[in-house]
Amino acid sequence: MVEVSREALLEALETYWGSREFRPLQQEVIEAVLAGRDAAVVMPTGGGKSLCYQMPALFLPGTAVVVSPLIALMKDQVEQLNRRGIPSAALNSATPYPEQRRILDQTRAGNVRLLYLAPERLLRDDTVELVRRIPVCYWAIDEAHCISEWGHEFRPDYRRLTELREWHPRAPIMALTASATQRVRHDMLAQLRMADAARFIRSFERKNLRYLARRTEGDLQWRLLEAALQAHSGSSVIVYASTIAVVEQTAEKLSGRGIPAAAYHAQMPAELRRSAQEQWMAGLPSVLVGTIAFGMGIDKPDVRAVIHLSLPKSIEQYYQEAGRAGRDGELSDCLLAWKGRDAGVLAHFIQQTADEVERRRAWERYHDIRNYAESAQCRHVAICRHFGQPARSRVCGMCDVCGAAPEWFVEAEEAQRPARARRRRDRRTAEPRFDAGPVTDPAPHARERRPRKAPAPESVVAGSEALFEKLRTWRLAIARRDQMPPYIVFHDSTLRAIASLRPAAPGALAAISGVGSRKVERYGAEVLQLVREETGG
Repeated sequence: MVEVSREALLEALETYWGSREFRPLQQEVIEAVLAGRDAAVVMPTGGGKSLCYQMPALFLPGTAVVVSPLIALMKDQVEQLNRRGIPSAALNSATPYPEQRRILDQTRAGNVRLLYLAPERLLRDDTVELVRRIPVCYWAIDEAHCISEWGHEFRPDYRRLTELREWHPRAPIMALTASATQRVRHDMLAQLRMADAARFIRSFERKNLRYLARRTEGDLQWRLLEAALQAHSGSSVIVYASTIAVVEQTAEKLSGRGIPAAAYHAQMPAELRRSAQEQWMAGLPSVLVGTIAFGMGIDKPDVRAVIHLSLPKSIEQYYQEAGRAGRDGELSDCLLAWKGRDAGVLAHFIQQTADEVERRRAWERYHDIRNYAESAQCRHVAICRHFGQPARSRVCGMCDVCGAAPEWFVEAEEAQRPARARRRRDRRTAEPRFDAGPVTDPAPHARERRPRKAPAPESVVAGSEALFEKLRTWRLAIARRDQMPPYIVFHDSTLRAIASLRPAAPGALAAISGVGSRKVERYGAEVLQLVREETGG
C-alpha cells in the first residue's frame, strides 16, 4: 500500500504520457491498486485501460506482471513504455531466445517495471519459478473476459490464472476488459477469486459513434462501401470481411476504383502484414481491408469509420471491432452492411460445434447479433442493454434507427430501391426480414453532429496543413529509422495541434496534449526546427 497525492499522479501523467487530465475512472482505478485493492475494470475500447495498469508501476516497488493474449499489443506497449523511460519487457512466442535470457536476467535483477506475458508463457514451469521468486507488486489481466466460458473469446489457458493468488497472496489483481456482459463479469471475478474487488464500469455508450446497419441485397453492399469511403476520403478506415478471399478481392477492387487499400490477413507473410499495418498507421493507404486478425492492440485514435461486410459472431465481437473507430472522441461511423447468407454461414458452423454447452452459447450469441442487426430499437440502447447497463428507450440522434443516417447512406439506399422493387415483384415468396425503409428524422439537428467551426483565414489553414504534412513526413522517417509504428512517435491529433499552435519553445511544445517532457527531450529540437522553417522564424 502506497499513498500518492493527486498532484504526483498528474505530474507523472504529464511527464510520461503528455496529458494533463485523466480520463473518467482512470485516477480512481490507479488509486485503488496503489491502496492494495483488487480492481475490476470495464472500459470501452479506447477508454484508457492501459494507463490504469501501467502507471501504478511507477510508484510501487517490484515488478508489475501484465497478462495479455495479444502479441502485437505487448510489442507496441513495451516500445512506448521504454521510450517514455519506464523499463518494460515482453516474453512471448515471438521473443528470440537470446532476448529471453536478457529479459529474465533483467527481471531477476529488479530492472523491469512491467513484464508482459502471454498466458501460455506465464504457465510454463520456468516462468512460474521466475514470478514466484520476484517481488510482484500487482497482476494485470488484460482481456480478462477470456477467462469465462460464457465469453465470446474463451481461452482455456486463462482458467489457470486462478493460481496467481497462491503465488503472491498479497499482490492485488486487476482484471480489465472492454466487452464483458454482466454474466461474464461475475464469472470473471469468481474465477480470479476477487470477491472484494473495487469495481469500475464505464458506460458502454460511445456517443461519438454513429451506428448504421442494413441487410443488403444485390450490389447495395458495394454501393454503401463506396459511399462510405468517399464520405471519409483521406481519413483512416478499417473494412472487415469474413474470409481471406473476400479481403483480397475487396482490396483489389477498391484500388482499381482509385481508392488505395491494403489487405491484411493471417495467411500473409509476417513481413507483408507488418508492412501493411505500418503503412496504414502512417495514413498511406488510408483504407485497410482485413479479417478479424487485424486490429487487436492497435492504438490509432483517428479511425473515422469501421465497416463490416459480414455479420459478426456476437455483439461483443462487433462492439470491440466497431469501437476501434473514434477513439479521439470525434464523430465516426460504424457500418454493418451484411447479407442474408452470413446468417446461414454462422448457423452452419454452430451446428458443427461438437460440445453441446458451447453450441447452446453460440446460438445465444447468434440470436443476439441477429436481433441487433434487424431490430427497430435504438442501436446505442440495444448495446447498453446487452452489456447489462440500464438504458431508457429514446432518440439518440446517432444511429440509423433514430433517424440519424448520413446523406451518403440514404443516397446509396435510394439508388438501390428501383432494382430492389423489381426483384421483389419477380419473387413468389419473400423471406421475412426487417427493412427500416425511409425514416422520418425526429431530430434533424442530429443528422451531422460534428461541431461547426468558425472559418479561418485561408493563409492560416494552408500554413497549418503544410506544416502538418511536413511533420507527418518527419514522423514517418523517424518511425522507419527506429523500426516502430509512426503513432508511437506522435499521434496525428498531436501533430495537428503542433501545426496549429506553432510552439516556439520547448515549454510550449511540452504543454501540447500528447507530447510531455520525455518526448520534448527526444524529439523537441527537430520539431521546433520544422516549425521555425515553416513560420520563417
